[in-house]
Amino acid sequence: MITVVGSINLDLIATVDRLPAPGETVRSSNFRTAPGGKGANQALAAARAGSEVRMIGAVGKDGFATEALACLKEGKVQLSGVREAAAATGIALIFVDGEGENVIVVVPGANDTVLAGDLAKARFAKGEVVLLQHEIPLATVEASLAATAQAEAVSVLNTAPFRAEAAKLLPMADYVVSNESEFDLYTEALKLSGRDRAARMRAFAENTGRTIIVTLGSEGVVAASPQGEFAVPALKITPVDTVGAGDTFCGYFGAGLAAGLPLEMALARAAAAGSLACLKPGAQPAIPHAREVDEALAKA
Repeated sequence: MITVVGSINLDLIATVDRLPAPGETVRSSNFRTAPGGKGANQALAAARAGSEVRMIGAVGKDGFATEALACLKEGKVQLSGVREAAAATGIALIFVDGEGENVIVVVPGANDTVLAGDLAKARFAKGEVVLLQHEIPLATVEASLAATAQAEAVSVLNTAPFRAEAAKLLPMADYVVSNESEFDLYTEALKLSGRDRAARMRAFAENTGRTIIVTLGSEGVVAASPQGEFAVPALKITPVDTVGAGDTFCGYFGAGLAAGLPLEMALARAAAAGSLACLKPGAQPAIPHAREVDEALAKA
C-alpha cells in the first residue's frame, strides 16, 4: 500500500514560443486544462506503476474539483481520504515553451486546509510507503513524518517546491528526493560540508542515516545512502513538456520501494518513467503505464 498526503490541483496550461521576461506579454498558441498537483501526480504515477494507492488531501466544492480528480478516479486511487473544503480547488498556472521548459505559479486553495487532523483517516501500517511534498502546510508534512516513523512505515519526502523553513524536515524522512537546485539550496540551510554536491550528499547521508536522491533532468539521478552511492542515467529523449516528470519519478520510486525492489533498481525504473513523462504534454496525462516503462528499459 502507498499513501500520498499532498496537493490536488487543476493545471491551466498555456504553450508559448518562449517564456516571457519580467513585464513582457507573449501570445500563446494553445491552452488546455489537466489534473495536477504534486500529491495527485505522484499518487497516479504510483497507481500506474502497479501499486495500490490511497490519497489524503482536499478539493473545493466547485467545478474544478471534478476535473482535478478525474484521472485519480480512472486510475482507481482510493479517494475516501479526500475532503471537500470551503476554499476553492487548488490551481497551477503553467507556461511551457518550445523546448519543453516551464514556469509555474501555484494557487494552493483547498490544499492549504489539509491539516494534521486529516491523518486520522490514514492509520499508517508497518512497511507502508508514505509519499509527501511541500504543497500542503509544512506542519501537516511534519505530522505525517512523525506518524510514519511511529508506525514503522517508510517515508519519501519530495522537497518541492523549495521552502527554506522545511529544511528541518529532511532528516526526518527515510528517503529525500530533490532536484539539483533544491538540494543546493537546502545544503545551505542544513549547513552541509563538502567541496561539491556529491560530497554534500554523502555528508547528509552520514549525518542523518537517511538516503538523499537528487534528480538531474537529462543527466539522470544520483543518490547517497549510508550503504553507498548510486548513479542512474535518464533515457535519451527529446522532451515535449517536462511538467510532472519529477512527480512521475517519485510515484514510481515509491512503487518500487513498496514492491521490495533494491534501491538501484527502484531508481532506474523511476528515472525511466520520469523520462517517458516528458514525451507528452500535461502532468497526469503524460504519466506512463508500467508496460511502457518495462518496454523502454528493455530497449535501453
